[in-house]
Amino acid sequence: MALNIADLFEHAADAFPDRIAIACADRTATFAELERRANQLAHHLAEQGFGQGDHIGLYSRNSIEAIETMLAAYKLRAVVVNVNYRYVENELRYLFDNADLKGLVHERRYGPLVDAVLPDTPNVRHALVVEDGTDARTASVGYEDAIANQPAERDFGERSPDDLYILFTGGTTGHPKGVMWRHEDVWRVLGGGIDFVTGEPLADEWAQSARGKDSGGLTRLACAPLIHGAAQWAALPALFGGDTVVLVPQFDPHEVWRAVERHQVKVMTIVGDAMARPLIEAFQQGSYDPSSLLAISSHAALFSATVKEQYVEALPNVVITDAIGSSESGFTGIGMVVKGTQQSSGGPRVTAGPSTIVIDEDDRPVEPGQIGRIARGGHVPLGYYKDPEKSATIFVEVDGARYVVPGDFARLEDDGTITLLGRGNMSVNTGGEKVFPEEVEEALKSHPDVFDALVVGVPDELLGQRVAALVQPRPERTIDFAALDAHVRRRIAGYKTPRSLWIVEKVGRAPSAKPDYRWAKEYTEQHEPTWQATAGGAHANATV
Repeated sequence: MALNIADLFEHAADAFPDRIAIACADRTATFAELERRANQLAHHLAEQGFGQGDHIGLYSRNSIEAIETMLAAYKLRAVVVNVNYRYVENELRYLFDNADLKGLVHERRYGPLVDAVLPDTPNVRHALVVEDGTDARTASVGYEDAIANQPAERDFGERSPDDLYILFTGGTTGHPKGVMWRHEDVWRVLGGGIDFVTGEPLADEWAQSARGKDSGGLTRLACAPLIHGAAQWAALPALFGGDTVVLVPQFDPHEVWRAVERHQVKVMTIVGDAMARPLIEAFQQGSYDPSSLLAISSHAALFSATVKEQYVEALPNVVITDAIGSSESGFTGIGMVVKGTQQSSGGPRVTAGPSTIVIDEDDRPVEPGQIGRIARGGHVPLGYYKDPEKSATIFVEVDGARYVVPGDFARLEDDGTITLLGRGNMSVNTGGEKVFPEEVEEALKSHPDVFDALVVGVPDELLGQRVAALVQPRPERTIDFAALDAHVRRRIAGYKTPRSLWIVEKVGRAPSAKPDYRWAKEYTEQHEPTWQATAGGAHANATV
C-alpha cells in the first residue's frame, strides 16, 4: 500500500474535487485547485532538479501556498523542512546548513533575511518568494511566475511508505533538531492511520477518503502555525478525510472567532494556555456566535484546569479535549472534559494512546501510583537527523520491543490513566527534590492577577537550584507577591513554590505558543528578580 502523505491527499482530491479544502484569510481553494497548483509547483521544482530526498525549506506564516509547498514536495518524494519565522540571521544560517536545504519557499516579508543568509549557504540553489502584501526586496523567484506555465498533470511516479518526513523541533532550549519519520509511521501516530480511541489501525490507504466521502466532511480550524507539528498534523489528516481546513495567517484571538463564525467551524485545535487564555477572553469581550462548534482540542502545551473551567462554563455544549505527545513520540494520550466533570490539578490526566506505557529507570513498566517516563512503542521515528548519538538516547527496549522515550515524565494512576508531569530535562532539582515546571506554572496561572508564567531553575548556593518564575500580569493588574505566594502554597507543596519572581511585560513563547525556556533562563541571568523570598518567605517589596 502507498501509505504516503502525497498519495493520501491525492485519494481525497479524486474523491471530492469540488469540496473546499483550504480557507485562509479571504481566500479558499477546492481540493481540485489545491491538487492542480501543487502539481504545477512540483513540476517547477522537478525542472530545477529537485527530487527524492532533497530538502526544501518552508519559511512562511500560514497560507494556502504553504500547504501547496508541502504537498508538492511530497509528490516529488522530497522533504519539507519547517523554518521558524522568528529566527534571526545566525539561527537561519545554522538551520539551512544543518538541515541540508537545497531549496526554499518563503514569504516576501522574510526576503531581506533570506538574501543576507543565502550567500553563506551555497547549497540552497533555488528560492521562491510568495507575495504577502509587503514590499520587501528579495532576489528570489516569484512563486506565481514559477508555476504559471507548468502542467497540472499528476505524473510523478510511485512513492513509498518509507519516504522521509522531518519535523525540526526543540529550538526553545538549544539548536533545533530534526525528528525523522517514515511517512507510514508518522501517519499512523499523527495522521489518523490508527484510531486514537480504539487503537485499531485503518485498513488501507483509501479508508480516510472513503469515510470523508460518506460523511460530507467537517470544517476544522487549526490555530497554530504550520511551522509546528501541531498545525501540520491538524491540517493533513483533515485533508486526507475530506474536511475543510481553516487557517489564520497568524494567531489573533478575535480573528479566530471571526473565522469560526464565517466558516461555521466545527472543530478547533489550539496549543495550550498561550492560545486558550486570549481566545476565551476575546470571546467574552465580543459577541461571537460559537453555535457551530462541537469540539476544541488542545495539544503540545499546558492547558491548565482553571482555563478549561472557563471554557466549559462559556461553551457548555462543546467537548474539550487535552491531548499529549511530542515530535518524537506522536500521540500518546487524550483526556476529555465536558461541563460537570471533575478536572485534575497539575498536568493533564489522560487515557493512554496505543502502545503507550510508563517506565522506570530500569526500563520496566511502573506500578500504579509510581512516576516514570512515558514510552511509546509500535510506530516510532527513525531518530534525529545527522545526530546518531542523540538518537540513541531516546530509544529503549521493553520486553523485547523497541520504544521511543522523548523525556516526558508521568504518573501511572490506579485506573490506568496517566498524569503528565513535564519534560525531565526542564525539571528543577532543588535540595534533591524534583520539581516539574508545568505544575508550578499551572498553580501560578490559577491566580486571577496572573495572565502567563514560565518556571525555570536558577542557581542556589544551598539548594543547588531554586524554583524561579517569570510572571506576566493581566492588563491593569498589580501582583501582590505575598498573596500570590500564599495562593500557590495552597495548591502545591512548599518546596515547589517559586523563591524568586520576575515581572515581565510578556512571557517568551515560540510562534507555536510553546514555552521558550531558553529565553526565560537568559532573562533571569540578565535581570535582578522583582521579588525574592527570605528565609521566612517574605520580602520587603511585597507588591508591584
